[in-house]
Amino acid sequence: MNKKVERNYLEICYLEDLKDSSNLPDNYSINFVDPVDFQLNKFFYKNIGKSHHWVDRLVWNEKQWLDYVTDKRVKTYVLKDKDELAGYFELFLHTDKNEIEIAYFGILEEYQNKRLGSYLLSSAIKNSFKEKPKRVWVHTCSLDHKNALNNYIARGMKIFKTETVFI
Repeated sequence: MNKKVERNYLEICYLEDLKDSSNLPDNYSINFVDPVDFQLNKFFYKNIGKSHHWVDRLVWNEKQWLDYVTDKRVKTYVLKDKDELAGYFELFLHTDKNEIEIAYFGILEEYQNKRLGSYLLSSAIKNSFKEKPKRVWVHTCSLDHKNALNNYIARGMKIFKTETVFI
């Protein structure tokens, strides 16, 4: 059975274009994961992705996960509510083009619809620009959270490509 999926690619080229949402409630923090922990990335991928058809990495073994998270081009950040995991994002530096891709971004179901996505996305964009890329980009699709596309646009990202795919 083929399912029609609308995919949008968005970009932001200047940090000055970010419409920041930086007043994260006091009990929340966003931190860079160091040292890397593939179990953390795997946990978020499986638990956030189950609602959004993230399937590519479900077949990865531990070595594949470890190889990915230890790649110097990958940076993982985690959103926490005190000590509880709430969400994450992975940044991937495309060194050949000097671009940062927000490769994965999401919030666990129990933390959704609390306006945390705007804070998390602002952090992803700001942390991306620390690398001085030509642009930061992401793709989202009709399988993602209903507010995903609006969040990207509200933060100042612009659609540069759209496509329809069947999965």
